[in-house]
Amino acid sequence: MSNLKATKRENLTSGSNNKLRAKGLIPAILYGGKDPNQNISINKKDISNIINSDTFLSKVLELEIDGKKEKVIPRDIAFHVVSEEPIHIDFMRIVSGKKIILEIPVKFINHPDSPGLKRGGVLNIVRRKVELKCPAENIPDEIVVDLAGTDIGTSIKISSVKLPENVIPTITDRDFVVATVAAPTVIKEPEKPAEETATEGAEGEVPAEGADAAPKDGDAAKKDDKSKDGSADKKPAEKKPTEKKPAEKK
Repeated sequence: MSNLKATKRENLTSGSNNKLRAKGLIPAILYGGKDPNQNISINKKDISNIINSDTFLSKVLELEIDGKKEKVIPRDIAFHVVSEEPIHIDFMRIVSGKKIILEIPVKFINHPDSPGLKRGGVLNIVRRKVELKCPAENIPDEIVVDLAGTDIGTSIKISSVKLPENVIPTITDRDFVVATVAAPTVIKEPEKPAEETATEGAEGEVPAEGADAAPKDGDAAKKDDKSKDGSADKKPAEKKPTEKKPAEKK
């Protein structure tokens, strides 16, 4: 149990509260039981290690005011909208014999001892907190769920969870589920359509040699040179018959 020292505060104006915060103090109020409400302040350093925990609003604390100690439980906390620093806390006195309704966080243990999780199953948490009706002197910090022996398809219901004596859930009309061990989810890559496969094959083919084959760059260049010279269109020159001269008379 954490012990906190508190100081009474007489000035309740917003200006005085801001001065307290500037000094590292958090304004607070203590109420409940037969005693009157008390306006107090808490040193932020003394409470900073538990103020952000999941169990803060269900954790029993021992508050000391002017040498007098009493058990209290935080019921509400306000944070600054920009800095997110705590700016006010409500504490309630714990009166013996009374019952309190609280949301208690759920803690899961023995993950390696679950056959379902070993085989790739997934722990599906349905409720991270369970609302319980607890005696003021017997408030649990957390609800412990043992995963040992759980297999795929197991549903962990509230009836299988061990609760402290005289602690009962506020939901009494059904045996609700706290968590399940679900089958693993495997994502398969979709197969390519037949048309796409055929297109890829066509792109990889080499054109056959023959009449339909595309001309090579070198062949095209040679044809261009021949057409420029005109040699392709010229025919070989015809030989003319040789005329014989008559013999001269002597």
